[in-house]
Amino acid sequence: MVNFWRSLRFTIAFAILLGIIYPLVVTGIGNLLFPFQAKGSIVSLQGRPAGSLLIAQSITAPGLFHPRPSAVNYAANGSGGSNLGPTNPALVAEVKKNLQTVEQQNPGTPVGSIPTSMVESSASGLDPDITVQDALIQVPRIAKATGISRTDLTSLINQYKQGRALGIWGDPMVNVMQLNLAIEKRLGK
Repeated sequence: MVNFWRSLRFTIAFAILLGIIYPLVVTGIGNLLFPFQAKGSIVSLQGRPAGSLLIAQSITAPGLFHPRPSAVNYAANGSGGSNLGPTNPALVAEVKKNLQTVEQQNPGTPVGSIPTSMVESSASGLDPDITVQDALIQVPRIAKATGISRTDLTSLINQYKQGRALGIWGDPMVNVMQLNLAIEKRLGK
């Protein structure tokens, strides 16, 4: 019986420590050191929340940059990849459909130059960044829809470009939300 009470006290103590105290301390430190990120990296446009810098949103407007395709339809509560293998007919159909969409939205782009990141969904399905190459492919469509010159759009891409992780991993990326907010500001929206 002594072991029972000892184990019960141990369970209660660790439930309080790891279930209440630890999360409060970590949340407090996060809010203190990284307040913007801890609150979801929400950005505002004209005083209203427009979205998060960390989570992609479904964007179909021709005058804005489009994110990578999402396996979860941009629903943050169901984040995750599709887990379909390369020979799975559902994945092949999805990639073909995404390729057709990219070709329709960005006419004149040679099929061989469309990167896989534009037609395959990201691992989380919510990747907020696209490669610089993905952004550059979208420039003619956005220039036509907004009247902003291709040079100015390329300049925006270069302004918001993030380098490789630690200078060696991955491709240079740009955050879709940042680019689209810059376009909206430029257009006075």
